[in-house]
Amino acid sequence: MVEMVTRPYAGAFEKYALANKDVLCMSADLTSSCEIDGFRDRHPEQFMSMGMAEQNMMSFAGGLGLAGFRPFIHTFGVFTYRRPYDQLMASIAYPRRKVRIMGFLPGVTTPGGMTHQAIEDIAIMRAMPNMSILETGDATEVESLCEAADSIDGPVYCRVLRGSVPRLFDTPIKVGEMRELSQGDDVLVVTAGITTEEALRAKAALAGAGVSIRHLHLNTIKPFDSKRLLDHLQSVKHGVITLENHVINGGIGSLVAETIAEAGIEKKLVRLGLQDTYAHGGSRPYLMRYYGLDALALVRGIEGLMNIETNIDADDLDTVRVDAVHSSAKAEAL
Repeated sequence: MVEMVTRPYAGAFEKYALANKDVLCMSADLTSSCEIDGFRDRHPEQFMSMGMAEQNMMSFAGGLGLAGFRPFIHTFGVFTYRRPYDQLMASIAYPRRKVRIMGFLPGVTTPGGMTHQAIEDIAIMRAMPNMSILETGDATEVESLCEAADSIDGPVYCRVLRGSVPRLFDTPIKVGEMRELSQGDDVLVVTAGITTEEALRAKAALAGAGVSIRHLHLNTIKPFDSKRLLDHLQSVKHGVITLENHVINGGIGSLVAETIAEAGIEKKLVRLGLQDTYAHGGSRPYLMRYYGLDALALVRGIEGLMNIETNIDADDLDTVRVDAVHSSAKAEAL
């Protein structure tokens, strides 16, 4: 039974900020939605409410970084780059300010539809010089995120899970190090964020069908350890499949494709994710099934890559976890 942790970010951030008084908490009018309402109430001297003005918040955070503070920006992922791109680039990325950008609701983790789903954020942040990217896949990574992000000399963008989050790992994030979750020799599976849980759902069924999987979980997307990926890729027979909570263009699928091409390796690649489309509203399991981001989509992708039929269907997979849209952990859907 997987342990579920309620609001892991809230406690982790408060603990970290209290131990580091030059850390400042910034909110853009989404304080409770980003689990920092308790911190605001208990520690107003380290909290700044910037209102619904993300462009100003980015410039203000850049100034705080220049003054020697370490601001942690909290808002939904889409509002960290779509509206304030110019300020993000000019005030934070270009001067390499130590600003930690906490982007909540990555990809299809929200029923809010296009306006709230950060589906191209990795592509945009990867293209921005000086910007590092971290992505959390479980409660342990959320709990260790603040320290990991704050260890980076320069700006960092984080895809943060909130609400009720499963604990899949027992060790914290180590910046630059991918997790090796299994050591098979047929296919390399590369996942990040919530897609790692989906790949784990398919593990037993694939093993039962005689498919040997080498599974890597990425929590550091930039900087990326290309050498280690290539070492793993050389150890499998049939190729690599990526599964991501993001459009396939510019995300980890593109990252793996670039790595393979630059190394001149002849291996097949299948990229699973949003296929050049926006997503509509709905629950996370529904959207992952509809857009081909879930465990069954991974099985079908592996079948295509290996040119086999496993006869695995949805009933053969480990049970999908369905979260309530409205809950005590996150009272509002957004």
